[in-house]
Amino acid sequence: MKPVVTFGEIMLRLAPPGFERFLQSPQFLATFGGGEANVAVALGGFGYPARYISVLPDKNAITDAFIGELRRFNVDPTHIVRGPGRFGIYFVEPGANQRGAKVLYDREYSSISQAGPGAVNWDAALAGAGWFHTTGITPALSQSCADLAVEGMQKARAAGLTVSCDLNFRKNLWKYGKKSSEVMPRLAELTDVLIANEEDCQMALGVKVDVDVHSGELDRGQYQKLAEAVLAAYPNLKLIAITLRESKSASHNGWSACLHNRKDFLLSKHYEITHIVDRVGGGDCFAGGLLWGLLTKDNHQAALEFAVAASCLKHSIPGDFNRFSADEVEALIAGGGSGRVQR
Repeated sequence: MKPVVTFGEIMLRLAPPGFERFLQSPQFLATFGGGEANVAVALGGFGYPARYISVLPDKNAITDAFIGELRRFNVDPTHIVRGPGRFGIYFVEPGANQRGAKVLYDREYSSISQAGPGAVNWDAALAGAGWFHTTGITPALSQSCADLAVEGMQKARAAGLTVSCDLNFRKNLWKYGKKSSEVMPRLAELTDVLIANEEDCQMALGVKVDVDVHSGELDRGQYQKLAEAVLAAYPNLKLIAITLRESKSASHNGWSACLHNRKDFLLSKHYEITHIVDRVGGGDCFAGGLLWGLLTKDNHQAALEFAVAASCLKHSIPGDFNRFSADEVEALIAGGGSGRVQR
């Protein structure tokens, strides 16, 4: 199996214990989180070789701890670049019932946001790999970072790798004078497999279809139109996968996804996820599950079902990182979602 390479920023994640509000207790739980690293960790947990690329501060104990954490999750950190700058941080306050989750970013002047083309030895970083994955979070940090992401995608395509991108629109990150819709179309043009939700397509690509994201009910027919509109706008795409989240409260979401491969429009099984523990990282687990499915399954429906089931399980554990094996995901697909004690 040729490794999947993911590229982006990792942050120190600070969260209050349980479902407390910020500093309700004078403590934070420190873990790591970041879209592209979350994908690599998910793949490593499923048993697929993964390699993570980033630019992190040199001579920094947090960098050292993170690299050790990657190794624990079977992710290769060998080609992480060390440079000037700081380690980004984000704070997350988990939501419950009608109280939504909150995320605060503290990542200005992070090492990767100050990096640009030439910072990564892409020939070495991509050597022997078969797939390259990034997201729309990285280009939101700075123009130089966007240029570095484009450089990586171009190098990956030239080397014959499949390229995937999760649009991951984050309105609070685009602060350097460019809109997402001015930057992300270039990345979409370099992509084979696109992952998104309805807001991503509208805000990052400017592709608009009449989809009400706040109604709690989703019209599947509109999602087919949305997928077809994106595929028509970007003829380079081989397929697009769109997640369908019905947000009934912070604790109760409907969860499913669709996939259009230019021939068939596929819908996954629908899951009612109640008593959500942590939804942050759920979309990244979907992306990791989709990549794993596309690389190991013999049809796109099976790949889609694996991705949705993996992400469904991720909602049950705190933290960004997936901690389920492929066998556990397969058990849910087979109907093992009763929650009974396994003895």
